[in-house]
Amino acid sequence: MPYTITEKILLAHSGKKAIAPDEFIDAKVDLALGNDITAPLAIKEFERLGAKKVFSKDKIALIPDHFTPNKDLKSANQCKILSEFAAKHRIRHYYEVGQMGIEHALLPELGLVLPGDLVIGADSHTCTYGALGAFSTGVGSTDLAAAMITGRCWFRVPKSMKFIYKGKLNKWVGGKDLILHTIGDIGVDGARYMAMEFTGDTIKSLCMDDRLAMCNMAIEAGAKNGVIEPDKITEDYVKSRWLLGISKKNKRKHKIYKSDKDAAYFDIREYNVAKMEPQVAAPHLPSNTKPVSAFKNVSVNQVVIGSCTNGRISDLRMTAKILKGKKVNSRVRVIVIPATQNIYLEALKEGLIETFLKAGAVVSTPTCGPCLGGHMGILGAGEIAIATTNRNFKGRMGDLESEIYLSNPAVAAASGIKGKIAHPDDVA
Repeated sequence: MPYTITEKILLAHSGKKAIAPDEFIDAKVDLALGNDITAPLAIKEFERLGAKKVFSKDKIALIPDHFTPNKDLKSANQCKILSEFAAKHRIRHYYEVGQMGIEHALLPELGLVLPGDLVIGADSHTCTYGALGAFSTGVGSTDLAAAMITGRCWFRVPKSMKFIYKGKLNKWVGGKDLILHTIGDIGVDGARYMAMEFTGDTIKSLCMDDRLAMCNMAIEAGAKNGVIEPDKITEDYVKSRWLLGISKKNKRKHKIYKSDKDAAYFDIREYNVAKMEPQVAAPHLPSNTKPVSAFKNVSVNQVVIGSCTNGRISDLRMTAKILKGKKVNSRVRVIVIPATQNIYLEALKEGLIETFLKAGAVVSTPTCGPCLGGHMGILGAGEIAIATTNRNFKGRMGDLESEIYLSNPAVAAASGIKGKIAHPDDVA
């Protein structure tokens, strides 16, 4: 029977001989993830059930990243729960401030997610890891608790949608623009509980950072997961984790899965991207997307460049390319947040941090921070931000009367200079 890549991974982890879309299965988990918001709830359920030990101290990751460094007493106590649980159960992959990063950037960086893996996380953007050819999806905290005990989780096998991208991308256009355009086309529920499979010549030419950005936002179309078939770029990325020594101790075997040519898809969509401009999503939905040229005289108070979508080194390099030798508008706050400590260090070595500071931006330690209205950049009433984050729901970054526009790093940086939403060519 022909299968998609998503179905093949689920089948391999289920122990069954065959599966079909909409079938409920129980599957083995390669990695279970929690953060400082969701893991305390899971830990409470874990202890309420009377569990004495975790299924594996090597296959659980606890990452305090949302309100860290601790912004107040409540967040400090949330992080304390993670720290104490990790120590009690000798959780290998617990990363304290100073070692941590935004979870969905940190785990691939450390080589904790590999092609063919099945990963769950009590965070909706766990779908990020599909960029590596894994099946990864967000779950509730109670499901995380069960997985920490049993090493298994239940799923309804999703139908798959195939998205084929053709053409060479223009300057300043990348993975963030592709996924914003796609969500604008199908809507925030256009892929509800489906697998979004991204393919085509355009995808094959994307670097891993852009692929991660695309799969990260699959959830914004309602998808169960996003996925890209592994290729040489994937393999080179995985090997680089070992060669850099960042994650040599995490080295293990992995398996490549690819969709069968005659696999069944619920829908297939094709896009010619040759003339695509950078995309911007207006308040208050990621699907409210138009080319950047459609936004005239939209003033901004704040720019946020970072998050699990666009806080990687290529994003910071793009930002520096725009900001170098220029000054941020005096009425605008530009906040740059490297996604991990290693990314921060690389940006420091390359002189990117100096470029940001000389331009008048501020640089934060790795944190989710303002993306979810946590800290490090909360919006006041009536304020407008343009951000490289993944959601622009009403009140997401602060006051209910504030507004968020979503874009790639180049557009965000250019907007910080102009004081209004701008095309990178306007300042480059």
